[in-house]
Amino acid sequence: MVKELEQYYDQIFAYIIEYGAQFLLALIVLIVGLWVVHKMSGAVKAALVSSSVDDTLSTFLAGAVDILLKVLLIISVASMVGIETTSFIAILGAAGLAVGMALQGSLSNFAGGVMLLIFRPIRVGDHIEAQGESGIVIEMGIFVTILETFDKRTIVIPNGPLSNGNLINYSKSPIRAVEVTFGISYSDNMKVARDTLKQLLESDERVLKNEANVIAVVELGDSSVNILYRAFVKTEDYWNYYFDIHEQGKLALENAGCSIPFPQRDVHLYAEQS
Repeated sequence: MVKELEQYYDQIFAYIIEYGAQFLLALIVLIVGLWVVHKMSGAVKAALVSSSVDDTLSTFLAGAVDILLKVLLIISVASMVGIETTSFIAILGAAGLAVGMALQGSLSNFAGGVMLLIFRPIRVGDHIEAQGESGIVIEMGIFVTILETFDKRTIVIPNGPLSNGNLINYSKSPIRAVEVTFGISYSDNMKVARDTLKQLLESDERVLKNEANVIAVVELGDSSVNILYRAFVKTEDYWNYYFDIHEQGKLALENAGCSIPFPQRDVHLYAEQS
């Protein structure tokens, strides 16, 4: 029994002599490598932040770089201690392919999120319309973008379709045009109606006077003469002015003697003779 123990200890001692230096070197490489990986991922995040990349994207990319470098470090350390890494790399590749095929939709959303966060066609707080939905952007993630509608509903839109489809950003420009069509009767004086609306436009401080504001007859309708009222305002004033001008325009036209006609239809009755 003692002899067997001595042989066992001798084998352990021989193994330590033969492989101890490799294990020690691998341990040093692992410790130093983890420190280097930490510094490199921090440098990547700092570089992304300094280049005005979105915080969500910079954190995600820095984390991805950190994981990738750690995987490469572990593979390198394993090869230093004599572990066969060829099959290990093949297994990782096969697993990555399987995961990629299973998560095609998620990867599409991820790619769309990266594109949105890099090119920034929309930002948090913007009023947008996309995928048949309209609302204020309250959160932009890697995989989804979250909107809040004016009636306080929450809408989650995947970033893949959002980045590949048509997208309207109402907040991108600092100014917007408020367009309203007012109808007056054919018996009303068109010049009086235009002058009344023009006075209404010029008297409101919210209207930007140096823009291409328009007041013009645009259609001779079935029941009315339609006048287009287009006034440019700051984007933040859009909705308030949009609601105000409907009420103010109707009252101003009525005070000027113009009437807003209802649709009319003549009905002719014929009596059949037996």
